[in-house]
Amino acid sequence: MSPPEARAERSPAGTPPGADLRLLIGSAGERAECRLWWSKPPVLEGKRIGIVGAYRAFDRPAADALLAAAAKMLAEEGCDLAVGPMNGDTWHSYRFVTERGVAPPFLMEPWNPPEWPEDFTRAGFAPLATYFSAWNPDLSRRDSRTGRIRERLEAAGVSIRSFRIDAYEGELARIFSVSLEAFPANFLYTPISRESFFALYRPFQPLVHPRLVLIAEAAGEPVGYVFAMPNGRQGSDSPPPEIVVKTIAVRPGRKFAGLGAWLLDAVQEAAHGMGFQSAIHALMHESNHSLNLSGRSATIMRRYTLYSRRLG
Repeated sequence: MSPPEARAERSPAGTPPGADLRLLIGSAGERAECRLWWSKPPVLEGKRIGIVGAYRAFDRPAADALLAAAAKMLAEEGCDLAVGPMNGDTWHSYRFVTERGVAPPFLMEPWNPPEWPEDFTRAGFAPLATYFSAWNPDLSRRDSRTGRIRERLEAAGVSIRSFRIDAYEGELARIFSVSLEAFPANFLYTPISRESFFALYRPFQPLVHPRLVLIAEAAGEPVGYVFAMPNGRQGSDSPPPEIVVKTIAVRPGRKFAGLGAWLLDAVQEAAHGMGFQSAIHALMHESNHSLNLSGRSATIMRRYTLYSRRLG
């Protein structure tokens, strides 16, 4: 039996976040589909990257044909390396769950059938980067480091305050200004416009509790933040027992060393005071910095993988 054929469609304008092409196998992608990006990719060690994302596959022959077609098309567009799964950039959903553990999925966590990473491996992809989420089961515990860190930073004029929910857009602007400086060193970073950043965070507004989003300031300017949310349904009768720490960001420089640890400890202390029992430190790059930041209070509960394949 001959392998199924992939059909290419130009992605309509507005397809988030601006895919160049949609590949389908079956009617409306009922067997397999993905999207490809190559126009404005990140750069990795001088190589031109093509991105495979929005991936779905419901039978293995279709998956094999789809990924073969994706690699061929990206090579024809002059890409040296295919990277995926990634929905265009690291601001949007990316990575496969590859070590599932026993905990159920949490708020905003990417999730996938176990066959999908196997599809990528069969198609010649290999791990490019690994990530983890960690679980802190006891929010009553404090990080012993933060007392000294807090004293030093407060002496330097740094303070931490709660998010002002009644000024949501203005607070997002302050968070965005920190992100512009904190994230460029991140793996496969690409810049994002202010409006695109706001579009990512506006849907969270009904879920945001001001005591779970903390902004660090110095001389009136934002220098760091932690963004956490309850891991549960909005509008439940009692607060869910767990929070998800989505993002910690700090402006670069030795002046603010340790601020990330202080922010993490402060938001966990606030959550404990609100009746939450545990916290998930979500989707961290498996680097020494991340392991050190999270490892004082949490243990790894899940791992994720981003894959790549050489082209041509």
